[in-house]
Amino acid sequence: MADSMLWSAPLHNEVFARNRAVGRIAFSVAATPNGSRRSRVHEAGSLRVRFPNSVRQDTLEAVIVNTAGGMTGGDVFDIEIDVESRASLMVTTAAAEKIYRSLGAETEISAKLTVSPGCSLAWLPQETIMFDQARLRRSIDIYLAQTSHLLLAEPVVFGRSAMGETVMYGHFADRWRVRVDGRLIFAETTRLDGEIAQLLAQSAVTKGDVAVASIIKYPGGDDDVAAIRSVRDNFSGEVGASAWNGLAIARFVAPDGAALRRDLVAVLTALRAGPLPRLWVN
Repeated sequence: MADSMLWSAPLHNEVFARNRAVGRIAFSVAATPNGSRRSRVHEAGSLRVRFPNSVRQDTLEAVIVNTAGGMTGGDVFDIEIDVESRASLMVTTAAAEKIYRSLGAETEISAKLTVSPGCSLAWLPQETIMFDQARLRRSIDIYLAQTSHLLLAEPVVFGRSAMGETVMYGHFADRWRVRVDGRLIFAETTRLDGEIAQLLAQSAVTKGDVAVASIIKYPGGDDDVAAIRSVRDNFSGEVGASAWNGLAIARFVAPDGAALRRDLVAVLTALRAGPLPRLWVN
């Protein structure tokens, strides 16, 4: 009884909170006579950003690193990026991000991406991998100008099939908003809660496939949709594409992460995205 009293709920919560990871990065890039360069970088907690030599001469490459080695319930991560003065930036991650099991609290991730007039952003992180009983709440807010350029690809994998893992239960809430000159042109919220395996098994969801992704291209139109459809014979999973509101959007469903990666590379190549991050192809 004495041990139970010492390990009270408030003490348990305090210890839990102290062991959670918190990370924040905020940086901006701007064009210079020598190409796009970082102009401001702030790092805190377990998030870092590194700028290796880019595979594109005209584009700065940024690699986000999570030194916590994964994410779990109660972790909070915040990313804020500004692309300014006609700069070009490509962002990826050092590895697939793993979201581990949580006993109750959610992992929280928020990203705010601002692309000024005449600037370009390619947001190409590696896969987010959900483990069984993981809980994730994520928001991505993108602010564009009429003359901005955006290419965004976000893949999510529910369990590592090669490891024999299945996500039976969990919580996944993903909120995306895209604005151009303050006008909302794209809004989407995806929510899978509870018996995820049963939800994914439904024909209207993924028909049992466990890897999903979306690509958004702005500006985008029917020519981009035609380019995506021109490589459909090479897809390992299912890919659908459409254009509206000045956007071209592709949706992906695949049986596993490897198949999803192949389809993403095929579509990004068809969209003439240029060289992909080296970490995608190494």
